[in-house]
Parts: sequence; structure tokens; C-alpha cells
Amino acid sequence: MTGIAMTTFIDIVLFSMLVATAIAIVRMRSLFAVVMLAGVFSLLSALLLVTLDAVDVAFTEAAVGAGISTVLMLGTLALTSRSELASRPAGLTPLLVVIVTGAALVYGTLDMPNFGDPNAPASTHVAPDYIAQSPAEIGVPNIVTAILASYRGYDTLGETGVVFTAGIGVLLLISGLRRRRREEGDEE
Repeated sequence: MTGIAMTTFIDIVLFSMLVATAIAIVRMRSLFAVVMLAGVFSLLSALLLVTLDAVDVAFTEAAVGAGISTVLMLGTLALTSRSELASRPAGLTPLLVVIVTGAALVYGTLDMPNFGDPNAPASTHVAPDYIAQSPAEIGVPNIVTAILASYRGYDTLGETGVVFTAGIGVLLLISGLRRRRREEGDEE
């Protein structure tokens, strides 16, 4: 197998494992198993991102998706029920919404340049400027770090703020649930 064929094979295997994990998550009724499979899904996503040479994004996915999120969900699970409550069948409307949304997303990608195309606008306009200007303007040898920390500094700060706010929100929800359980226990 050539290098490109092997990479494509690995990408297909990882993507297939992602799909199988997602289907298993949807079909599970045990919330503990869902949390564990969600962590596996995040790790598989990180592996797929590594094969796409997005190591920085893969690291973030592994840390936040598989690490922090799994710990927070396990903490929440410790304060709630262990299994999903039975619900009535949803019908075909949600499936129709998903199919229409998926078709619109696929249609929206039809005019995009091919992956890795050297003639794509990002490769001909923005990337050469970053590559040429970063060492002189920023003084950081890693171009990805220069882009994330300097050129897109406000965006990165905003993303960090969103993750921090989400973490604080989850902690407040968990503490409120814990307080409510204590109050219910006092009433009995």
C-alpha cells in the first residue's frame, strides 16, 4: 500500500468507528455507558484529527472532549438517575429535519475546493502571508501558535471564555442539584 492509500484506509476505519460509536450512543439506555462511549467518540475524533495533521485541535478535543467533559458528565451522573427514562416514539419529523439539514449541508459543500488543493483561496491568499510574515511580525517559530495567539488572539480568548463559562455553568448546575437533593432529604 502506498502512503496515500494507507492514510485513506486509516481515515475510513476511524470514521467508520466514529459512526458505529454514534449509533451505539443513540441506542444505549444506560447513561453510564453513554458517557463512556461519548469519551470514546472524543478520543476517536482526536485520532482522526491527528491523521488530518491538526494536532493542536486533536489535543484540545482529547483534553476537553474526552477528559473534562467525561469527568463533568460522570459527576452529573453521580447526582442523577443511572438510566434513561422511557419516552414515547418521536415519529418521522425529527428524521425529516435531520435529512433536510444534512442535504443542505452537503449541498453547501459542493462548490468548496478539494481538500489539500494548492490553488484553494486559503492556500493562495492567506497562508503565504502568514508563512512569510509570522517570523518577522510575531517572532514565534511555530506558525500555528503565532496565528492562534496573535493574529486570532481575540477569537482564541473568546473560545476560552466560552469553555470557561460552560464549565462554571455545569458546576453551578451540579451544586444546585446537590443542594436540592439535600433539601429533599431534610423534608423526609
